[in-house]
Amino acid sequence: MLKTLAKSIREHKRNSILTPILVSLEVLMEVIIPLLMAKLIDYGIDEGNMGYIWKVGIFLLLAAFLSLFFGAAAGGTAAYASAGLAKNLRTDMYANIQKFSFFNIDKFSASSLVTRMTTDVTNLQSAYHMMIRMAMRAPMMLIFSLVCALRVNARLSAAFLICIPVLGIGLYLIMSGVHPIFRRVFRTYDKLNNVVQENVRGVRVVKSFVREDYEKEKFQNISGSIYKDFAKAEKMLAFNMPLMQLCMYACMLAFSWFGARMIVASGGDAAKGLSTGGLMSLITYSMQILMSLMMLSMVFVMLTVSKASAERVAEVLTEESNLKDRENPVMEVKNGSIEYESVSFCYSRKADKNCLSDVTLKIASGETIGIIGGTGSSKSTLVQLIPRLYDVTEGNLKVGGVNVRDYDVETLRNQVAMVLQKNELFSGTIKENLRWGDEQATDEELIHACRLAQADDFIREFPAGYDTYIEQGGSNVSGGQKQRICIARALLKKPKILILDDSTSAVDTRTDALIRQAFREEIPDTTKLIIAQRISSVQDADKIIVLDDGKVDGFGTHEELLENNLIYREVYESQQKGGVKDE
Repeated sequence: MLKTLAKSIREHKRNSILTPILVSLEVLMEVIIPLLMAKLIDYGIDEGNMGYIWKVGIFLLLAAFLSLFFGAAAGGTAAYASAGLAKNLRTDMYANIQKFSFFNIDKFSASSLVTRMTTDVTNLQSAYHMMIRMAMRAPMMLIFSLVCALRVNARLSAAFLICIPVLGIGLYLIMSGVHPIFRRVFRTYDKLNNVVQENVRGVRVVKSFVREDYEKEKFQNISGSIYKDFAKAEKMLAFNMPLMQLCMYACMLAFSWFGARMIVASGGDAAKGLSTGGLMSLITYSMQILMSLMMLSMVFVMLTVSKASAERVAEVLTEESNLKDRENPVMEVKNGSIEYESVSFCYSRKADKNCLSDVTLKIASGETIGIIGGTGSSKSTLVQLIPRLYDVTEGNLKVGGVNVRDYDVETLRNQVAMVLQKNELFSGTIKENLRWGDEQATDEELIHACRLAQADDFIREFPAGYDTYIEQGGSNVSGGQKQRICIARALLKKPKILILDDSTSAVDTRTDALIRQAFREEIPDTTKLIIAQRISSVQDADKIIVLDDGKVDGFGTHEELLENNLIYREVYESQQKGGVKDE
């Protein structure tokens, strides 16, 4: 896990290495100051030697200035290093997510990925800042102060050696209890993000069904769960500070009591026992040790919180797509022919049954194929296997006479255009959205594609025309307009296979018919797969696939299926009675 995260430091290694060096120099200056003060008291003030006082005083000022300089410099380099790590982690995670198949995305969920790229990375940024600064400063201060304290008076300094194991055991017990709680909290954060995303996206549905109170209650329940977990964790962490202060103030009292007795017994002679300056330096070192232990405590808390975040971020960084190119993949799709050879598919190996079972189909290049079936009959699953959004579980799927697994994934997907069931438009102008299909498309090509998709007329009615700004998710255009822009975007790819997954459901039957007519006339060599609920949308197709419970129940022309397929005939007759006809 640490190796995985460390790869994202990259260009910030210099600042990451420089920070501990600067911190070491800062600590060194701070540890020297009590020794200089002890000498100032013992050999300057007590003896009334002004020359010595001036000499040591200058060294004290210099040490204080250097400590300030090194500390400020360390703060700057630590900030650059931690912010740079966070930037690289987000970049690396986002880049890896782009390689994910649908299977990988389903495994994490969108809300979980958002939490990992925001909250979890922020936790790691704070933890890394502490690690290269406080996590270096605290143990070095502890060790240097202990060494100097033992040098001043070994017998009194033994009190530290008693306190440190007690504190270590206490911290271990606290952290081992807190870590599982924080792991649970971040999983709950995923649920919280999911609720927020659903509510914002479906705000119109929420308001139309007057479900605001239900949504607020659902949010409050999840938020309350996070509150309870955090409160429980904080209660456990609250024992940290009292334990530390108890041990350290006990040390200071011991120093004050026994140190004073030693000074009286030795007459203030350091050679015989302990001097006044020595006692003062011991008390200063005890304060430094207390501060270093407090810092270590903060570091432990942050590392405990960030450990769960580190594991979640590392999971995304190490996740590999289950769709991989073979050695020497095929780099050209010859045509749009499609062949399913005993294809079966399921989304999970643990599933009780397949989504698709023993599908065998042969589709010639340039054919128009309609796909009909009830809800849950796996119509979308059937076509999502073609561009390898998922891989078949059993059997073989060929495009252009070549198994899809043998293609370079990017090459295959560049020749397959999909208009998905859930259409997505992105923030930007209509032109920018259309050029997702072809970045180099001219304005004339954009207009031509929109005419084929019956989108040109309504786009020109907008005041800004093709430069009209599309809001996030296409919220400022209707469902039918969104579908037609998405169809035009797909046509700009000039694909060998065009898949329309129920993507004319929001347009009227006349517009639907015009779109299909444009396909026949303008892209006759492109294989067209049209998933539809209306028979009228596919009845003029070369062939129609009837799916039932993941199996091919029928495959033939409109007339053949009316005569031989019960499911198709029932759907046709029910729609005819309902008045669903082409205009």
